[in-house]
Amino acid sequence: MDKDNIKEKLFNGLDFQKILEDKDFKEDSVREAIIMPILMELGYKQHNIIRSKNLEHPYLKIGSKKRPITLVPDYALKLDNNFAWVLDAKSPKEKVKDSDNVEQVYSYATHPEIRSTYFALCNGLEFSLFKTDSTNVPVFYFHLNELDENWEKLKMYLSPESFHHGKILTYDTTTATAKPKGNFDYSNRPLLEEIGQLKRQSAKRHKGVHGYFTRQVWNVVAEYIKNFSQKGDVVLDPFGGTGVTAIEALMNNRQAISIDINPMPVFIVKTLIEPIKLNEFTQAFERTKIEYLKREPKTASEIKALLKSTSYPKAIKLPKGSDVSSIEELFSNEQLAKLGLLKSIIKKEKKRDIRENLLLVFSASLYKINRTYQTPKTVSAGGGNSSIFAYYRYRVAPNPSNENLISVFETRFKKIIEAKKELQYHINNESIKEIKIVKGTATNLKWINKESVDYIYTDPPYGNKIPYLDLSVMWNSWLDLEVTEEDYAQEAIEGGEHQKTKDDYNGLIAQSIKEMYRVLKFDRWMSFVFAHKDPGFWHLIIDTAESCGFEYAGAVPQKNGQTSFKKRQNPFTVLSGQLIINFRKVRNPRAIMKANLGMDIAEIVMQTIEGIIAKNNGASLEQINDELIIKGLELGFLDLMKKEYADLTPILLGSFNYNEEKEIFTLKEKSKFKTSIDVRLRIKYYLISYLRRKERENHSPSFDEIILDILPLLKNGVTPEHQTVLSVLEDIAERVGHDSWRLKREGQGDLFDL
Repeated sequence: MDKDNIKEKLFNGLDFQKILEDKDFKEDSVREAIIMPILMELGYKQHNIIRSKNLEHPYLKIGSKKRPITLVPDYALKLDNNFAWVLDAKSPKEKVKDSDNVEQVYSYATHPEIRSTYFALCNGLEFSLFKTDSTNVPVFYFHLNELDENWEKLKMYLSPESFHHGKILTYDTTTATAKPKGNFDYSNRPLLEEIGQLKRQSAKRHKGVHGYFTRQVWNVVAEYIKNFSQKGDVVLDPFGGTGVTAIEALMNNRQAISIDINPMPVFIVKTLIEPIKLNEFTQAFERTKIEYLKREPKTASEIKALLKSTSYPKAIKLPKGSDVSSIEELFSNEQLAKLGLLKSIIKKEKKRDIRENLLLVFSASLYKINRTYQTPKTVSAGGGNSSIFAYYRYRVAPNPSNENLISVFETRFKKIIEAKKELQYHINNESIKEIKIVKGTATNLKWINKESVDYIYTDPPYGNKIPYLDLSVMWNSWLDLEVTEEDYAQEAIEGGEHQKTKDDYNGLIAQSIKEMYRVLKFDRWMSFVFAHKDPGFWHLIIDTAESCGFEYAGAVPQKNGQTSFKKRQNPFTVLSGQLIINFRKVRNPRAIMKANLGMDIAEIVMQTIEGIIAKNNGASLEQINDELIIKGLELGFLDLMKKEYADLTPILLGSFNYNEEKEIFTLKEKSKFKTSIDVRLRIKYYLISYLRRKERENHSPSFDEIILDILPLLKNGVTPEHQTVLSVLEDIAERVGHDSWRLKREGQGDLFDL
């Protein structure tokens, strides 16, 4: 159908200008003459359209008695077992943006029997669409007389194909699909499986160069860049930090843009990747070291004299909550004098690139040369640590270490030399032109052309977790890097020294997502790292991304090598590692349809647990928690699940076996799945469990024995034919002799993929 003729097709010459003048054209006419043709053309069948559904409302007190009242939406659009949206007809004289009318239809959409994401109003002249979490302004509004111009957008929001739906939960949104064969196709990239081998320590370009508060695991970032982009593509990270995304993009022959509001990490990245002559750098280091050792203060009087003659940060206030009020109080007089001397010697270097690289070494050394740093009492306890990184505040150590400045300076110099050697093959005077390291805000990328970026990988701040600018005061002051009030205003955090609200934070993150959408090319991907305990932040990301036009493609749990102790204590408030949320920018995105919460939440939880156990042939508490978080977030029931299932232990121990050695939960022997799990997944699980049991008994069963054992366990779902069982069996097992079977040996096949 030509979109320019859609109005003519549906309404056959109806004159919208005369509707208001027609006294007989009332609400019933709007329903039949306007709304029904639109719904049918969008693709809804009669069984999808529930008319005048009675919704029981909580009792209303009338006088001394409580009486039930009923809500009746004109249309509730249903897909499988979920309601996608509701639509209410109004007479042409009523307004579709009137607050009372909007509030009425909102009550339908949020009713426990509906729980839809969208609701709409139509008066025959206008059409307005709202989201239930934002009712002030419609997400889409148009005059019916302009239907031709707005039809494609209406389909994008409300056609049946725009919704992910279905009560049966799937278990493949967080796993990789087979990589497409042939030419690279941006629109058909697979989601990556969780990357199990983390290589934090193995890249000299990241490890040991300069301390910072957060840093993505470099090989995880590299795998995402390689999966979602090609050589020569432009990769953007608008919350760039210490440049892991940008550096890995360059290491894999991409162009890179890295942006951060904090001048400290911008200085670190720019200086680290700058090509310099290493022999000149080494000579400058030696000159600096020799002069420093000649002039190093040894006595109290020498320290006092040096404090008068050298510069250091003075009277610069630290954030509230710090143990001391100003920067100079973070240092002993000896440390201040020695650091001031070393910096003054570095500043005398004539060549800018050499001078700034020595300042990078100096800045990296500050980590240990201050009163927040403490070494353990015993060598076996490991290396020392600074409270700035451990506690995210300026906490003076009970017993601060008195590290030798020039020794620390020399160690950091060696680390940076190693990093530069590792980088120099990929980053040279030519390739450096392919990278932009910018101090700026993610909320305003106007200097980046529209639709010029091929891939975005970003790890944004997480609410009130880390106030980056506040915690960088010490480094920015020593490096003479300016931080303005505008920088603080644009920093996407909660709290901090400027007491930013959650709304401030949410607004800045939402604006940054809008900017990312603008600069990204169509059919390209954005990977958004999520490690926030508040499910509201997830919904902010998803809803903002969808309102911009992104299509949600799935979230993948990714461990980051950190301890999961807090996760085990609070499974639904603390994420173990992170989730990487993947979006595509497409011209006709599908929206996520939130689950119908009229469903039994216990059934959803049990189905999710059984599904991940079946998928992995046994699942750890971490895997179960991660899967429940993803399903709860995607389907909109995480808040309810947090309240009712804060502790999964009773459910898991009561319904499943626990293997203490492997730390995994499995079905109890001879028990059935209680919920609807894909038949091939159920068959695979039972086959692996049965064949492993027979291996322990040194017996290779026949096909008939296998059928007789597992078929009774499958009768709570669709009973498969023997041929279906055989096809799954052939994937995971091998024949022994004429008609006996055993699991394939390691390397012969993957037991965990169908």
